[in-house]
Amino acid sequence: MTDPLIEKLLLAQVQEQRLARRWSMVRRLLSLAVVIWLAWIVFARGPGLSGADVSSGPHTAVIEVKGVIEADGEADGLMIMQALAEAFESKEAKGIVLRLNSPGGSPVQAGMVYDEIRRLKAAQPDKPVIAVVEDVAASGGYYIAAAADEIYVNQASLIGSIGVRMDSFGFTEAMKKLGIERRLLTAGDNKAMLDPFLPQKPEHQAAMRRMIQEVHGQFIEAVRKGRGDRLKAPEPTAEVFSGMVYTGSRGIEMGLADGLGNVQSVARDRIKAEALVDYSRTPSLAERLAQRFGASAAQAFYGLLKTSAEGLGRVGP
Repeated sequence: MTDPLIEKLLLAQVQEQRLARRWSMVRRLLSLAVVIWLAWIVFARGPGLSGADVSSGPHTAVIEVKGVIEADGEADGLMIMQALAEAFESKEAKGIVLRLNSPGGSPVQAGMVYDEIRRLKAAQPDKPVIAVVEDVAASGGYYIAAAADEIYVNQASLIGSIGVRMDSFGFTEAMKKLGIERRLLTAGDNKAMLDPFLPQKPEHQAAMRRMIQEVHGQFIEAVRKGRGDRLKAPEPTAEVFSGMVYTGSRGIEMGLADGLGNVQSVARDRIKAEALVDYSRTPSLAERLAQRFGASAAQAFYGLLKTSAEGLGRVGP
């Protein structure tokens, strides 16, 4: 038989080795955190497209709306709103250019930005907000553009898509072939609405149609307010509100855009301030890595503390 004292000493040694390995991992994670923090300082948002400093003199503020519009995404509504607030507060920013390259996204996020642009413009009507569409400003992207004083496009840009969609799948027939039975308990007649594993009920489909029609109506109203009598087809049943996408040149004919232009030409000719300063607030690579690292480090540190507490509880004098 093993001596109880020797057994305790061996167990304590094993615990110490485990703790040493875990503390070593924590030190490495902390070192990585320092590296990421330094990288963030070096590679975070730069001084601007032209290299001009915000305090260097009159300039055009550029705010990029790029990618899918969604919360915590590359085109996050809150970050765009913060950039807008900063640009409006700057006395040196003579105007704002929204540089759009977005296929759309969340109507809520787009609506938030739209409302904020109109609020800020009402407070400072002398500071123009001009949207410049490069590749695409469709759906939610155009929703945001409609809040601007003017919209400029390239002749080959894609704009419009003033509509709403809802995507889903149905697996009921596949389940029948595979002999799979769906078992679901709900409290509330509509709680399982749009469940892809259950047959679609006509009343649920009608409810969803009413919902997307309501959101579509909100979209149409926002475009009407933003574009006013510049729209060539103001009725909601007209082609312009059908969800179709148009080229920039066709969009000008329909009143969806005001003319051809780019960021540089708009800053020079419309805002009269050629210097460009980027006010965009998009998460940098370092910030994204830091967020992921923070979660991983917290989990590892919690595991270390838990193991340490367990070890101290088992091994004692």
